[in-house]
Amino acid sequence: MHMRYAHFRRSDRLELSILRTKGFSLRAIAQAMGRSPSSVGRELKRNAVNGRYDPRKADHKAYVKRKYAKYHAMKIREHPTLELYIQEQLVAGWTPEEISGRLADEGSPLGVSFKTIYQYLDTVVGERYRIFLPSHAWGRQRRTRRVPIPNRIFIEERPPAARERSELGHFEGDLLGVPRTSSRTIAAVVDRRSRYLIAEKIRRRDAIASYGRMLDDTAARSLTLDNDVAHARHAELAVATYFCHQYRSWEKPTIENTFQRLRRWIPKAANVQDYSAASVHAIIDRMNRTPRKCLGWRMPIEVFKGLSIQTFPRECCT
Repeated sequence: MHMRYAHFRRSDRLELSILRTKGFSLRAIAQAMGRSPSSVGRELKRNAVNGRYDPRKADHKAYVKRKYAKYHAMKIREHPTLELYIQEQLVAGWTPEEISGRLADEGSPLGVSFKTIYQYLDTVVGERYRIFLPSHAWGRQRRTRRVPIPNRIFIEERPPAARERSELGHFEGDLLGVPRTSSRTIAAVVDRRSRYLIAEKIRRRDAIASYGRMLDDTAARSLTLDNDVAHARHAELAVATYFCHQYRSWEKPTIENTFQRLRRWIPKAANVQDYSAASVHAIIDRMNRTPRKCLGWRMPIEVFKGLSIQTFPRECCT
């Protein structure tokens, strides 16, 4: 079972010390505390004093480390505008690598490496922003029986430009997986080249009509889908449609990766009915305005619509 990372608190260290004194093994302590054995082992090794683990001294030692760790992130602390920018983008869902890459792409004189941003997140000031880092734990997808879809054309026959991502307009589409109790899901199409995402909240049976609406104004050249029964009426679409092979979700990697990023805001167990159309639109807009490493730190909206958006205020550097 995946265990979310979290710093040891004073109460955790006290519990760890008590269990250790009682002779519990490392694995038994980890199980009792809901942590991984490696995390418990690191805590004992890093914060012991003279080979002995004292919870009070360990807590103080950890505090001093976070506060003065290598003078970590002083470049960020010394420039309030840069620090505020990093905080705002972390809250917006950007990763440290995306923030660093975007600053470099814009030629900011206050650029920092993503490692420095992670170091900033290890300080007493920055650790509160760790909660905005995305989780990368994703469970196995459950296989379900699929109904054969008539007149499918498989992805081998897609145009070379679609396979090579050499031009805009070649999309992948899918429905977001939701709990059985949810009567709504999210239909989405994403451009393979620019990673530009279009999505809306729908009833599952309206998938094809939704794809058609979303592609109407995009000059779409092709659409790649999986073998979900909701896609059986693909012939109604006014765009060339291609299909993955059964149980090969990796054949549409762009939409799979995009949904993984979307899970930062709409978790796997969430009921889509609880999200308004406006909030879904806001999430999609945020994703389209997040710089991507695969785009040379440009935003999907910039690549798809040919825009140039400045995000770092230059006046602070003059």
